[in-house]
Amino acid sequence: MTQPSFSALLSKVQLDLAPYEELYKHLHLNPELSNQEKATAETAAAYLAKLNAFEIFPNIGGYGFAAVLKNGPGKTILLRSDLDGLPVKEDTGLPYASTVRQVNLQGEEKSVMHACGHDMHITCLLGAAELLVALKASWSGTLVLVFQPAEERGTGAKAMVDDGLYDKVPVPDYVLGQHLMPLRAGTVGCRPGVIMASADSFKVTLYGRGGHGSAPHRTVDPVIMASNLVVRLQNIVSREIDPNEMAVVTVGSLQAGHAENIIVDHAELGLDIRTLTPAVHKQILASITRMVKAEYIASGAKKEPVIIETRHFPVTDNDVDMAASLATSFTDHFGDSFDPDTPRVNVSEDVSILASSQGKPSLFWFFGGVEPTLWDEKVAAGTVQEDIPSNHSARFAPAIHPTMRTGMDALCVGALTFFRK
Repeated sequence: MTQPSFSALLSKVQLDLAPYEELYKHLHLNPELSNQEKATAETAAAYLAKLNAFEIFPNIGGYGFAAVLKNGPGKTILLRSDLDGLPVKEDTGLPYASTVRQVNLQGEEKSVMHACGHDMHITCLLGAAELLVALKASWSGTLVLVFQPAEERGTGAKAMVDDGLYDKVPVPDYVLGQHLMPLRAGTVGCRPGVIMASADSFKVTLYGRGGHGSAPHRTVDPVIMASNLVVRLQNIVSREIDPNEMAVVTVGSLQAGHAENIIVDHAELGLDIRTLTPAVHKQILASITRMVKAEYIASGAKKEPVIIETRHFPVTDNDVDMAASLATSFTDHFGDSFDPDTPRVNVSEDVSILASSQGKPSLFWFFGGVEPTLWDEKVAAGTVQEDIPSNHSARFAPAIHPTMRTGMDALCVGALTFFRK
């Protein structure tokens, strides 16, 4: 017997999107920083509990939680959403714009915004859960939902695994996830192989010898050391990395001193690197270490500098066989709105840890959130880069429709691809 198409299956469920729109606006109004997502997790878990279908496991790896629906024999599929917002002051002008301020774990009060779409991710996963519950007769297996904390810090997936996630829920055969991107709403994109780069962040502390600004000859100025190092680091990509390879080295912060007439005794740099291969990653780390040490020696400083890794995201590498299966399903459901060879991006994710920690394959895709007419207008004008706010922008404002339903359908079709009887 020929099985119905995914579109035919989904058309059987009359999903009311109005409550999900209200949920999304509530989440957008009330973002929480990484590792502080208590209310967000409680809201999502309470919404999921209304379906009366999942066993819910709270407080894994912090405020993360997981849920399990066993629906007969078959594969175990894990669908994941992230929970955290960003320390960004919202500038969208939306009637549901965030005005939240929150004290971070370092004791600093920050404005908070869902500037990366995690509020939409939560909403879409909850909607997909309702769809899959309604379609239980059409699939067989075990569905695992993971709502993960601290994605923005690159620590949440590992924290959940280390805190016994897989002692509570079955180890998945496949891990699936998605991310909202500044693309035309209603579109979906995936690709086999690497889809997102790895990312590593470091704090570099340079030690000099402080003193009075009027007597620089009696000091070793760490501001000069840091300034020289910032310029020198730019040579890594332009002069040391093969131009055929992708690499990014960014100095995102430089902090030293509080008064103009005081030469301080140390300076701190925040570095971020992006790579695709282990070889280039190793090469860049060696270059950074060499340059930091060389500046310390050249400046005549007495105390050696310190380099500490503060964040790590692995490469997001889509399983080739999974990507091929999903491409067939997404083409069937989304038609020309699906791109099976979407361009790789250099932003990063930690979702693959949920799979790689267990030796399992994973698959990640993008879905668009830019209002279609606006997108088409900016494409025609050639001003997408300038006029369409990107993730992490204070002006990041996804169109709720058709973005929401596209994300719900994508998760549902993705799961059904590997669940089908």
